[in-house]
Amino acid sequence: MDFKKELSAYFKEQCLFDEPMDRHTTYRAGGPAEAYVYPQTREDWSFVLKLARTENVPLRVIGFGSNILVGSRGIGGIICSTKRLSQISIQDGRLIAQAGAALDKACELSVQAALGGMEKLSGIPGSIGGAVYMNAGAFGQETFDTLEYVETIDLDGRPEVLLKKDLPHGYRHVEGLEDKIVLAAGFTLSAGDFAALTEARNLILHKRMEKQPLEFPSAGSVFKRPVGDYASRLIDEAGLRGLSIGGAKVSEKHAGFIVNFNHATPEDIKNLMNEVKRQVKEKSGIELELEQILWGQFAA
Repeated sequence: MDFKKELSAYFKEQCLFDEPMDRHTTYRAGGPAEAYVYPQTREDWSFVLKLARTENVPLRVIGFGSNILVGSRGIGGIICSTKRLSQISIQDGRLIAQAGAALDKACELSVQAALGGMEKLSGIPGSIGGAVYMNAGAFGQETFDTLEYVETIDLDGRPEVLLKKDLPHGYRHVEGLEDKIVLAAGFTLSAGDFAALTEARNLILHKRMEKQPLEFPSAGSVFKRPVGDYASRLIDEAGLRGLSIGGAKVSEKHAGFIVNFNHATPEDIKNLMNEVKRQVKEKSGIELELEQILWGQFAA
């Protein structure tokens, strides 16, 4: 059986082959995906999961691609995008969002409804699914602070609802979702003052504009925060602000970011990550841990 024919027959125009991943990642870099589809219903997910399992084809899930670097030689198998799963609703202090909804949109709607608990996550450029999967956070607030439950489907197509207590979690880390796909999540928010919440959100967005290199493609913080320190401080102290390889550069505005300032290849970015890690280790003794995810094949 040709898995591409099966995919094409089922998903029709929602199925793309040899799809350039620079269109789907915030680094704006990356080689082609062998197959790229947009599952929307539980039946869609069940179909593609069964096909991948039966044909022994690798399957990955992508939201906004805001934490992923894809190699220039591309990535085999099937990439499932959650982007068409974008609905958000608010009722009785609870926000329910599908996995492909923008986290920032959820923050905006919660503030408009005078509900607190997500306002400091404003401006994070990822999806709800990605935020749940890695417990995204900023300015002292994390996704799991208000998370109530997660709707998932496992790799055999079985749906399951997991409560927060079922998912051990910490800084940029969640256990229990490794072999599951997040389809939606529910958040319990607290009644707040509309003006105060609006002011808090606007302040966060202003800080991001002021301190982060939003004028260039990037994927946010490259490295996890070391215990008791900040990756950006260590990178800065090592004198690496502005260091470049090819079209990739350590941002002068925020040393924790690598930016694609001049048509960087995925290899430029990856090599710069490695060089930053090497020099920080050499100068501080601290081994930086990558927060971003590397997919596919990189050129040597």
